[in-house]
Amino acid sequence: MKIAVTYENGEVFQHFGKTQNFKIYDVEDNRVVSTLVVDSEGQGHGALAGVLANKGIDLLICGGIGEGARQALADAGIEVVAGAEGKADDAVEEYLAGTLKGSDENCDHHHEDGEGCGHHEDGACGEGCEQASSCGGCCGRASTVEGKNAGKKCTVHYRGTYNDGTQFDSSYDRGAPLEFICGAGMMIRGFDQAVADMEPGQIVDVHLMPEEAYGMPNPMMVMVIPFTELPGSEDLNVDERVVLADDMGRQFQVRVVAKDDRTVTLDANHEMAGKELNFKIELVSVE
Repeated sequence: MKIAVTYENGEVFQHFGKTQNFKIYDVEDNRVVSTLVVDSEGQGHGALAGVLANKGIDLLICGGIGEGARQALADAGIEVVAGAEGKADDAVEEYLAGTLKGSDENCDHHHEDGEGCGHHEDGACGEGCEQASSCGGCCGRASTVEGKNAGKKCTVHYRGTYNDGTQFDSSYDRGAPLEFICGAGMMIRGFDQAVADMEPGQIVDVHLMPEEAYGMPNPMMVMVIPFTELPGSEDLNVDERVVLADDMGRQFQVRVVAKDDRTVTLDANHEMAGKELNFKIELVSVE
């Protein structure tokens, strides 16, 4: 059996999509016989599942993780124990002893810098990531698409534009295609569905309504917070974007939408919520 733990300075790293290292434990007869720290290769949520699968990992122990990443790992045959904290070695020993206290809590926030679901590196997070701000996301919901490419690793180039023709993102401009597991919730549903039946080399143009993209703005994601509960918020300006962290240390991005002499109003909705999006998608390969 092989166990991988998101790893940093001896501890269980709390953000699956951003982990820079995994510590891998070879287990025989319910005891650790060898360990090795490996680089995560900077892949992000989607491809991290492939990295672990290629290393023959059977189980992942981590802190926070999104549903899309969970699904990708499940598709790769990797079990997940989330919500672990503290020393990585202790977490593995506790797992083997049957005493590891994890949780089923998902990383359902957004992505701070477009790294989002782990696919973006330019801050745009507009390339079809299901959620975007910084869990990067995609901490998304499983999109449940049908098609011959569903469940497979797809590599695409794409260009995204608004209805007025303004480009918001392009893998062509970055010179690097995007990899994701189709139908695993890493991408917005409309993007996933478009790719599900494509052939390698095919190029399609799709128009997505908000329901197929980032959804409509949710008023429950707008928060009025007293300055006393968020030190430093009195210095924020309207339209400024800031990164906050939850109780588990997981980060999410919000926008300042209002401010008075006692409170600040923060909006955690994705910036593309409510927008119609257009994508030119080129399927490079399917594995």
